[in-house]
Amino acid sequence: MKRRAAPRWRWWVAGLFIFLMGVAAIGERSISRFWSLRGEVERLQREIQRLEAENEELSRTVDRLRDDPSVIEQIAREELGMVRRGEKVLRFPRK
Repeated sequence: MKRRAAPRWRWWVAGLFIFLMGVAAIGERSISRFWSLRGEVERLQREIQRLEAENEELSRTVDRLRDDPSVIEQIAREELGMVRRGEKVLRFPRK
């Protein structure tokens, strides 16, 4: 019994499928490139959220510095070692 050959269109479809899979796996628009870019987008979105939260905190700090003189005084005392007239500073030796 003679085996019947597959129609030519099936060979064309199989060849086209193999070609498209090769294009999808290799190149600038490949599937692996898509997944790596997707991961990069997610990382950048997390970074944006972190920076927005930091920006919000800095904005609150700026508002406090503008509106609350006690905040400025606290910074002057803690970071610059300033004191008011008549106050005495006690310094203890570090161990």
